[in-house]
Amino acid sequence: MEKARILDNLIKEQGYNLKSFAAKCGIPYTTLYGIIKNGVGKASVDNIIIICRNLGITVEQLEQMADGARDVQYEPTYEDVERLIARKGKKMTTEQKMRLIKLLSEIQ
Repeated sequence: MEKARILDNLIKEQGYNLKSFAAKCGIPYTTLYGIIKNGVGKASVDNIIIICRNLGITVEQLEQMADGARDVQYEPTYEDVERLIARKGKKMTTEQKMRLIKLLSEIQ
């Protein structure tokens, strides 16, 4: 699969649009848009590293995904988890919130 399409899919899977993800990365929207539309090949290495880091993957994992690897694991960042809880927290039941608190208290 094409690397730009993989990045676009991962961005959407994490609940971002290109504009909000560009803001998260601290890169101009037009830069991210150009990478997604024109391909990764002409992008700066620094920008690809920033994008991958904010997606919770390495550049090597992106390469593996492009080569068709199926077992590449996505590891969400702390910010991803925090954003998910903030977005969904109001819809969580008291039981779900208590399970989450218990889980977090067990992490050392």
